[in-house]
Amino acid sequence: MRKKIIAGNWKMNMTFEEGQKLTSEIVNMYKDENIQDVTVVLNPPFPHIHPVKKLIGETSGVAVGAQNCSDKESGAYTGEVSAKILSSFGVEYVIIGHSERREYFKEDNELLAVKVKQALANGLSPIFCCGESLEIREAGTHEPNVKFQLTDSLFDLTAEEISKVVIAYEPIWAIGTGKTATADQAQEMHAALRRHLGNKYGKEVANNIPILYGGSMNAGNAAELLSKPDVDGGLIGGASLKSRDFLEIIKSY
Repeated sequence: MRKKIIAGNWKMNMTFEEGQKLTSEIVNMYKDENIQDVTVVLNPPFPHIHPVKKLIGETSGVAVGAQNCSDKESGAYTGEVSAKILSSFGVEYVIIGHSERREYFKEDNELLAVKVKQALANGLSPIFCCGESLEIREAGTHEPNVKFQLTDSLFDLTAEEISKVVIAYEPIWAIGTGKTATADQAQEMHAALRRHLGNKYGKEVANNIPILYGGSMNAGNAAELLSKPDVDGGLIGGASLKSRDFLEIIKSY
């Protein structure tokens, strides 16, 4: 049975005090409301990782992730943070290839492939993001375009390695725009990506890889999106900064 994952991406938000308050609220709500069978991943900015990890403590079902990692193992790379360093702080997941990293920092498929390898080599589960722009969606080439992102960055992995990867489908046209792909559009793309994985690695492997939806999921639309058979969770942006909204998404399962 595929893991159900709700991951909160704080992006470049939250002061120390705000992050501590948000984490405490989420962890306490998670415990009080007896959430089960859903893995929650908090992905704060780098300086928050250690204090967030401390607040999570031994809370089963809640993990800490990072928003990025370097493609280098170690060395004179000022400002970079390696997967090895993240692992030493108890980080379990790392977002790789978010649309903002691709657009603003020009990260390409080749670089992301190396980052995925670094994450896996250090015991981290990559949350690998893929998706299409509005221009590509309107041209009707979104499916081959997104499939190519998987092929180019992930298909050198072994079946054992790919089994540790989480996919996050991001319709870029629905991030921060107030637009959301319909549940049927999300299901169509998730199913296509799972078939693509199955063609390479076999149906059994593909059926066990979680595919998250990462396009403006919120408390109002989460239940419909998560009801689809190939939507295994969400990569949540803005709604993850409000504890009650985030918990309502988690409870939508």
